[in-house]
Amino acid sequence: MIDIKIEISETGFLPKYMTDGSSGADIYSSSDICIEPFDVSLVPTGIRVQIPSGYEIQIRPRSGFSLKNKILILNTPGTIDSDYRGEIKVIMFNLNREKFCIKRGDRIAQMVVAKVEKANFVEDKIDDTERGDGGFGHTG
Repeated sequence: MIDIKIEISETGFLPKYMTDGSSGADIYSSSDICIEPFDVSLVPTGIRVQIPSGYEIQIRPRSGFSLKNKILILNTPGTIDSDYRGEIKVIMFNLNREKFCIKRGDRIAQMVVAKVEKANFVEDKIDDTERGDGGFGHTG
């Protein structure tokens, strides 16, 4: 387990793992916000984090929230880099035909702390495989 320094605004909440086996900690809206039908909003969480070098935080949907409310999180998973120090905000899209309102304190997403490996990109000819360049739908 690693320590993540966190600053919480007056309206924010500490992220929370809801079960011992949870990989993601739930994060909360720090304000009331309504999203118009088929529109996108940036929902504030009121938290800022300091992630150790070699790690990232991924922002992912909460499956129950998405299923019940027809709300998507765009740019999933969203990446919070170790050198970012701004407030974490969640890009949410409303699939409903009506306005959808989020209240301060609603659990809107989850964040997963993940180790990151850096790559050394070397320009060279790549090997062929049986699949080759077969892409989307290639395997049926």
